[in-house]
Amino acid sequence: MNESDLTALLLRYKMGQIEIGPVLAQLGAAPMTGPTAAAAVDLDRLRRCGYAEVVYAPGKTTAAIADVFRMQLAHGQNCLATRVSPEQAGELMAAFPEAQHNATARTIRISPDRQPTAAPEVARSGRVAVITAGTGDLPVAEEAAETARWMGCQVDLIIDVGVAGPQRLIAHKPRFETADAIVVVAGMEGALPSVVGGHVACPVIAVPTSIGYGASFGGVAALLGMLNSCAANVTVVNIDAGFKGGFVAGLIAQRAFSREE
Repeated sequence: MNESDLTALLLRYKMGQIEIGPVLAQLGAAPMTGPTAAAAVDLDRLRRCGYAEVVYAPGKTTAAIADVFRMQLAHGQNCLATRVSPEQAGELMAAFPEAQHNATARTIRISPDRQPTAAPEVARSGRVAVITAGTGDLPVAEEAAETARWMGCQVDLIIDVGVAGPQRLIAHKPRFETADAIVVVAGMEGALPSVVGGHVACPVIAVPTSIGYGASFGGVAALLGMLNSCAANVTVVNIDAGFKGGFVAGLIAQRAFSREE
């Protein structure tokens, strides 16, 4: 249901041409979409899933991304675009000076604290730790961190604590052991999530990266290693899927936060 359909439906109700029951039935059966020149924005996703639609930037023009952002902001929703190119980022920042650009993460976001009209239900909290094995994994880790921040979480990013220097992880344990959820980003053999999982009592979302030499097979070795983790609290998302890891961690953290209130 788009805005014109919704307006027509409410006018019919106001004029007494339709009862409230059918109105509610139509609203429930026809999720609201916002048409732009290049997309049908799922404006109902915030209600259904707790968070607004996210824009995957590759293959889209800057104008198309900007149209989605404008549609979301007009409806009080915050915005996130992932895998944004430098050219897209420059144009989007010119159009939305209130936005935040993370060049390493390749993200653009407009968050509740920067957008006063954003829906109040997105102003949440919850604690997410994002841990990287090496600095080569940082772009994927930053994408996870930016996603969790967009979801309203408190995020602690811990970098370069892989298993080649195990003492480094232990030194940071006070920073991640009380997190509601942890995202561990690693390439090579992908061993770090198992190590982290053995130290904490929360879910660990393992994100394999394509970092590594030939036999890492573009991240497949890390993916298989993580899938075979002996730590029971480790679950795995796709290769280089920082957004997915951050989103799942954000959902877990928000549920944990809600139970504490």
